[in-house]
Amino acid sequence: MRYHIGHLDPETLVSLYTKMLKPRMIEEKMLILLRQGKISKWFSGIGQEAISVGVTSALKDQEYILPMHRNLGVFTTRNVPLNRLFSQWQGKPNGFTNGRDRSFHFGAQEHKIVGMISHLGPQLGVADGIALADKLRKKKRVTAVFTGEGATSEGDFHEALNVASVWNLPVLFCIENNGYGLSTPTDEQYNCEHLADKAKGYGMESRIIDGNNILEVYTKVNELCKAMRRRPRPVLLEFKTFRMRGHEEASGTKYVPRDLMEKWAAKDPLENYLEFLRNENLLTEEREVAIKKKIIHEIDDNLKLAFDETPTSFNETKELNDVYKEYNYQEISPNNKVNNIRLVDAISEGLRQSMQQHEELIIMGQDIAEYGGVFKITEGFVKEFGRKRVRNTPICESGIVSAAMGLSINGMKSVVEMQFADFVSSGFNPIVNYLAKVHYRWGQNADVVIRMPCGGGVGAGPFHSQTNEAWFTKTPGLKVVYPAFPADAKGLLATAINDPNPVLFFEHKGLYRSIYGDVPTGYYTLPFGKANLLREGGQITIVSYGAGVHWALQTLDKYPEIEADLLDLRTLQPLDTESIFSSVKKTGKLIILHEDTLFSGIASDISALVTENCFEHLDGPIRRVGSLETPVPFAKNLEEHFLPKKRFETALLELLDY
Repeated sequence: MRYHIGHLDPETLVSLYTKMLKPRMIEEKMLILLRQGKISKWFSGIGQEAISVGVTSALKDQEYILPMHRNLGVFTTRNVPLNRLFSQWQGKPNGFTNGRDRSFHFGAQEHKIVGMISHLGPQLGVADGIALADKLRKKKRVTAVFTGEGATSEGDFHEALNVASVWNLPVLFCIENNGYGLSTPTDEQYNCEHLADKAKGYGMESRIIDGNNILEVYTKVNELCKAMRRRPRPVLLEFKTFRMRGHEEASGTKYVPRDLMEKWAAKDPLENYLEFLRNENLLTEEREVAIKKKIIHEIDDNLKLAFDETPTSFNETKELNDVYKEYNYQEISPNNKVNNIRLVDAISEGLRQSMQQHEELIIMGQDIAEYGGVFKITEGFVKEFGRKRVRNTPICESGIVSAAMGLSINGMKSVVEMQFADFVSSGFNPIVNYLAKVHYRWGQNADVVIRMPCGGGVGAGPFHSQTNEAWFTKTPGLKVVYPAFPADAKGLLATAINDPNPVLFFEHKGLYRSIYGDVPTGYYTLPFGKANLLREGGQITIVSYGAGVHWALQTLDKYPEIEADLLDLRTLQPLDTESIFSSVKKTGKLIILHEDTLFSGIASDISALVTENCFEHLDGPIRRVGSLETPVPFAKNLEEHFLPKKRFETALLELLDY
């Protein structure tokens, strides 16, 4: 292996060796502890230390880096305390996740490290969001994100590179091409000679680097980072290396030909570099021994701290409270002046006023800039706020949701518009596996609102008509809002944007231009978790939200003799169970109406909650009314029978007569 010293001084050369040696020695100790059953799992990076150490050494301390399983050298080079790493791997409370996640699935803001999730691809898009925040603030910084050659087959890889290139984001995409995705060799994963060649399709630069040569990694990455700070742009790096141990230790390496193992063993980045330093008289035997002794003592001392630590204890209140970042809602009362406007106008007005309130609020979505979005909610926003804050995106829901997560990590708020709520399925993974879990896992909040134009009744067919709130009410960590009236929509949207947690904000497009209401002209907020009692009566309780509220009102207007409590939930997570229970205890009968298909809809949970908490007050069976158990049909006659409006009227009268 050939090393080119260039302008590097002797201390830097020895420091790079020390930085590689430390993760190697920690790994060797961890493999012993794994065999002893003192840690549960290990993903080895032995043989790949030059990449982690070289890249991290080239970055500045305030620049974010997003590592993966085999990047222990990132954490040690950033001087993460070893006792906390050891506690993390043992599930102890002094780790970074309070025992809630394992290995390197965590982040540390104090070290500007953002760990991976097992769904590998989204972290590439997260890096885009972090870099976007830096670029918008005109901070000359680089963000580095790691992935393996296996994850380059994921759609998130394509989306992240495309977005970074279109937006000229200073992201260093680092592929550790180590030969195998678990046991699948590279020739079964992709059909190009070099993964670096994929950069051409995205109009971005790329480099191929010997990942086992610490000086080549450090000097080339350092040179690139300086250039990217001067002129922001993404670069794709393919590090050629090899995984000398199993994907994780239980997997082994029997699937790897022996001659291939021997070939790469001879390219060990640590042993070869040590020999080079000795031959160049840059590292004496005495100093080498001293370096190793110091690392041994550091490992042993910090292991003792971790082993002596009390195991993580279960506290139900703490577990539940840590799902969301604490948010102290601040009531901002509306002014006295009102305008009678449509739901669509109220949402647009609320979004505009939130953009004025929060100077670092970013809106992202397809066609939302000059075009104003397909429903024209952001029409005129570019003129007022500029294209940097009102951003057209490529058609890549997963990549943009991930980028929103990155913005939050770097301290900025964002609103993402799904062109139609149906399309959220293409961004489902980062919502339910990243945004929803990130605060519970390591205390990082996802300050993201996802706007969801939804609902049927407009002849849009099965891919533009779903009301899919139940996909998200099931997921701890998400908040779900679903207003039925213009004034509610405006105030709740302001609260959603103020709330530092991820919010799915459903907007029924069938109500956009059909429902009017008096809406205060100024900025105001409304609380989550508070249902609105629209009608009051003692015969029956009707619970609904969205379009269902208007169907219920129309039915009650048709039968003025019915005295009903009509509760508009407004938010589904958090859910105002107190108002539901209070009403049911008064009326003794409950019917729940929603537009979603019936099975596993939120009506099922409300019914169960009332049964568990108000059973002795019920004077009849709880009735649930929802849409037919089919996809949403296109033809008007079919859609009318699919939707539950007529079935609701029948069920209401039957329950009253029970």
